[in-house]
Amino acid sequence: MITGIKGIRFPRAAAVAVTSGALLATGALTAAPAQAVATPSIVAKGGYLMNNANGASLYGKNADKQLATGSTTKIMTAKVVLAQPNLNLNATVTIDKAYSDYVVRNNASLAHLIVGDKVTVRQLLYGLMLPSGCDAAYALADKFGAGSTRAARVKSFIGKMNTAAANLHLTHTHFDSFDGIGNGRNYSTPRDLTKIASSAMKNATFRAVVKTKSYTAKTKTKSGGTRTMAPWKNTNGLLSSYSGTIGVKTGSGPEAKYCLVFAATRNGRTVIGTVLASSSIPQREADAKKLLGYGFARLG
Repeated sequence: MITGIKGIRFPRAAAVAVTSGALLATGALTAAPAQAVATPSIVAKGGYLMNNANGASLYGKNADKQLATGSTTKIMTAKVVLAQPNLNLNATVTIDKAYSDYVVRNNASLAHLIVGDKVTVRQLLYGLMLPSGCDAAYALADKFGAGSTRAARVKSFIGKMNTAAANLHLTHTHFDSFDGIGNGRNYSTPRDLTKIASSAMKNATFRAVVKTKSYTAKTKTKSGGTRTMAPWKNTNGLLSSYSGTIGVKTGSGPEAKYCLVFAATRNGRTVIGTVLASSSIPQREADAKKLLGYGFARLG
């Protein structure tokens, strides 16, 4: 029992209620704040994550550091192709020996395109983005560049890539190749690459390609027959190991190390990001998963 107002004695329960009410009135009792989401630590030299809906930054580590990009360069290759006026995805490209010689000479990743086969632009995009075919990249650059020689057309196409970067106001990105096998001036940043990918993902064909795990192309042979290519497998392991993944592209190389541009959707929210210069294929995926989990936790 406690003493109340002017000597009136209240039952203990009532006293507790009065005391609690007083505390609430003065703000002495407040709801516990939600626990903050811990910022992840990644192995990659650079990383960036953003809310794809509004471009808001969610995470950054050396976000504006210029780094080699490896085959994540091919995101821009595909973007430039898909931006061509009056694009016919069913138009065919005859595979030239120069494309095959190029991948052999550079020991590059390839789609195993056969010299003389007629391959559609749509098929080349799958060959570009799933097995990361540098032969497919060369064929697309040769097809969509301008000029009377192959060298001129390739130079023209790379120019279109740089123009596209400039149009996105990316000041830390430069391309000197169509596939990431650069000549010393092929670089971007985690933030810039994420913005390139976000822009590319606005295209329905691009979205369809980069979320595909496996694709089998049927090409026309030089003799007029049909060749069924071995299935092209997507090198992006997140498509099979992280729920909601919708893209985008892997990359690797002696200078680039292990890179991954990635995007995923959960509960109607999409986050998109990049890790550059991670230490291995498993580690780049682990880095990306950390960032995705962090991003979705922040968005709620």
